[in-house]
Amino acid sequence: MAGSGGDGGAPLLVGDGAPAWRERCPGCRQQRRVMASDRIPYAAFLYIWISCLCAALPIQSLFPYLYFMIRDLKIAKEERDIGFYAGFVGATYFLGRTISAVPWGMFADKYGRKPCIVISILSVVVFNTLFGLSTTYWMAIVTRGLLGLLCGILGPIKAYASEVCRKEHQALGISLVTSSRAIALVIGPAIGGFLAQPAKKYPNLFSEESIFGRFPYFLPCFVISVLAAGSCIACIWLPETLHFHNDDKVEAIDELEAQAGDSNLDARKAKESRGESTKNLLKNWQLMSAVILYCIFSLHDTAYLEIFSLWAVSSRKFRGLSLTSQDVGTVLAISGFGVLVYQLAIYPFLSKYFGPIKPFRPAAVLSILLLATYPFMTNLHGPELKILINIASVLKNMFAATITIACNILQNTAVTQEQRGVANGISVTLMSMFKAVAPAAAGILFSWAQKHIGGLFLPGDQILFLMLNMVSVIGLVLTFKPFFSLPNAMSRS
Repeated sequence: MAGSGGDGGAPLLVGDGAPAWRERCPGCRQQRRVMASDRIPYAAFLYIWISCLCAALPIQSLFPYLYFMIRDLKIAKEERDIGFYAGFVGATYFLGRTISAVPWGMFADKYGRKPCIVISILSVVVFNTLFGLSTTYWMAIVTRGLLGLLCGILGPIKAYASEVCRKEHQALGISLVTSSRAIALVIGPAIGGFLAQPAKKYPNLFSEESIFGRFPYFLPCFVISVLAAGSCIACIWLPETLHFHNDDKVEAIDELEAQAGDSNLDARKAKESRGESTKNLLKNWQLMSAVILYCIFSLHDTAYLEIFSLWAVSSRKFRGLSLTSQDVGTVLAISGFGVLVYQLAIYPFLSKYFGPIKPFRPAAVLSILLLATYPFMTNLHGPELKILINIASVLKNMFAATITIACNILQNTAVTQEQRGVANGISVTLMSMFKAVAPAAAGILFSWAQKHIGGLFLPGDQILFLMLNMVSVIGLVLTFKPFFSLPNAMSRS
């Protein structure tokens, strides 16, 4: 595709057809390095991975202790209302991200990807720490909202991952963004599950009078903030990929993009789309169909994580599993490790032989079938329960990772380099709207299910997971024509 990876965002061509690099342009310097070598840029990928990890940890670490935090903040009048209030804590982060995603994309397209990444990591240091010090429900709501508002890394980092490498390494770059979330799913729940309420779990190390005793959920947040501070320092070595110059010779630029991408169709697409505004991007159906799919499956994944975490720790009398925060943290950590192994060792082979798109539909179907078995796990106890819940959780997250990578690749192949920041900003905005709805809706639905265990035609917990599956079914249906439009670059591959 034109402008993909390090092959796009062209410098000006001189008379003999060779690129005239702008020495003061960081994008030109980085692109020259990329075009000069066909090696995988391991250092740049490492920085991307670390930055994404620190941005994802505040989300993933919350779920093991959210139920207990809401209980201790004494906002819920009865146990069955805890899920209702817990949903809004998760929702405020994504609401903040919804508001700021497109402005962050525009910022990244004008001032560069690197400043956006640094500011986002700094916001994690500040507001994640304040969240751990929350003494009221509303303080928790506000700090999570501000964290989502100022952490604008998701859209620009995906554009960055596709620009810092050559086209043939693009799938790996995008998958690293997702794999960072996978490792966050290992580290985050472990941090949240084992470090929350340290004075109760480790009285020999932490006293009730210490800051970690008075603020029982501060320690996991503090540890993540320290990691984010280290990541912010590591960002110093991030190369900038945005070109800070305007070339009038559009035809020459398109010619270079065609040479780099080996496609005249890509060059024509680059020329036609170069003049598109953000408004016109909304008319790009190849982009928008991929974005809508991404939004639907993001809603499903976020609602699933919220419901699973609440359902796993809730009482057996409400048809929960009665697990502890450590148990939930362990299950989620094992799942994250399994997904990490899958993305690094298995997914590259799937992508090589089947492409990144073909496994999409099978993953969605298998996810639906798997989730239908969850309500029946309440009949299990002891080691049998723990083994099966871990296997199911690993498989569920593997299917989700396959779908997410495919959606990200579809989005980035539907636009050219200079549009990716805004395109990913649009994607993150819409996705965050869905993700903002997901925890709140999941919390409300979970609270309703616990109040209707007897059920109308099905027990409340079965209706709960049935509703989750309906979201996946909708997403699966929308992967077929006439709704879904595959980008030209993917159609030819």
